[in-house]
Amino acid sequence: MRSIWAVAKNTIRQALRMKIAVVFVILLIVLLPVMGISMTGDGTLKGRLQTFVSYGLSLTSILLCLLTLVVSVYSLTSDIKQRQIYTVVTKPIRRFQLLLGKVLGVILVDVGLLILFSAVIYGITIYMPKFYDVTEAELVQVDNEFYTARATLVPAEADVTQEVLDSYEKLKKSRRLPEGVPRSEIIARLTEDHKRWKRAAVPGQELIWQFDNVEPIDPNGSLFIRFKYDVSVNPLDSHVHSRWFAGDDRQVKYGTDTDTPAYRTPVRRDPVRTFREMEVPADAAAPDGYLAVGFFNVPANNTIVIFPLEDGLQLLYKADTFTANFVRAVLLILFRLIFLACLGVLGSTFLSFPVAILFCLVFFFTATFSGFVLESFDFLSENLSGVYSYTIRPVIRLLPQFDKFNPTKFLIEAQLISWSLLAKVIGLMICIKGSLLLLVALLIFSYREIAKVTV
Repeated sequence: MRSIWAVAKNTIRQALRMKIAVVFVILLIVLLPVMGISMTGDGTLKGRLQTFVSYGLSLTSILLCLLTLVVSVYSLTSDIKQRQIYTVVTKPIRRFQLLLGKVLGVILVDVGLLILFSAVIYGITIYMPKFYDVTEAELVQVDNEFYTARATLVPAEADVTQEVLDSYEKLKKSRRLPEGVPRSEIIARLTEDHKRWKRAAVPGQELIWQFDNVEPIDPNGSLFIRFKYDVSVNPLDSHVHSRWFAGDDRQVKYGTDTDTPAYRTPVRRDPVRTFREMEVPADAAAPDGYLAVGFFNVPANNTIVIFPLEDGLQLLYKADTFTANFVRAVLLILFRLIFLACLGVLGSTFLSFPVAILFCLVFFFTATFSGFVLESFDFLSENLSGVYSYTIRPVIRLLPQFDKFNPTKFLIEAQLISWSLLAKVIGLMICIKGSLLLLVALLIFSYREIAKVTV
């Protein structure tokens, strides 16, 4: 352990002497306060906060990721190029200890810088309302919709299996099945259509969604129903009129005796294809965590209202504090940096500095946009006769998919980053993928010939 710690300390000194590290640190120290003052968002306090946190954390993450790659690659390649490695390997230190020390040193640099800049971002975010003339209503809004960590529940999807099979048989009997289209693709299309119609209401129709395990930390607080409308025919004013219900509907359905209050809203007017939030007292949820949410399509709309499948309706409630959620967001960034440190050390074991940097950057940007990359290759795979499924796709899925665990996405929408999500990221990104990279690096470096003996 002493040997690993000695290498780690030397790596830290090496990183602090690098000019690029100084440039990145100065950039962040200057840019973060400037961004806090200049960011306006949509002009509201909530918009300013969301914009600053999004850009501030994203900039910090990108610069630290690039710095991690540069330091982790340069640390070993420079030792080899300048032949300092010769004096190291002749000492009582094994090669795996050298690599582990390099990784540990880079991680410690990342931890120090990440703590510094995340503290700056957190401080600016907390004190930003004091620098603007805002109303009491805006302060209440940001407390409910930004300075919090809200758990998100979505209604269970309806089982439409039998309906889909019946529709398929009707099309088959009437000979209206599209020619040349596989049965699985037709079934998938019918399934999506039927699920969409389960979330559609004609004028005068009511939709009911049921939620379980609704457990807000403050029973005297609020629940938030987040929704977005789509319509079959766009209204003249692009708005939908509606009435909503929230409460325990079992007392009406089954005659259950309950003291849970039920809340009904007056007619609302909300724009289509735009996310909206509606506040409901938290005591609308029953003591056992059950809650029913109802939507009534006012006949005056004269159009079918559809709630999109993915994010058309969500129930949000406060499950933790903003501070705790921010800490977990910073940990997500740290896990990303640890993976990149392992990747950089791997590249430095068999490549020169410029080639290793290019190698790591390709991996980094592919992981950053992994969702887009996978969708693009899925589209192209239709003409690749299945080769893609056994070659490129598995390689891409081995990447950590940074965009899937983007911390800013959670913070700006005040969504809870759960400990189970952190455990999943640790397991996939660090324990499996990061350890695999480090294992390959140890294997390559242990068999690498450092210098040739000539007589």
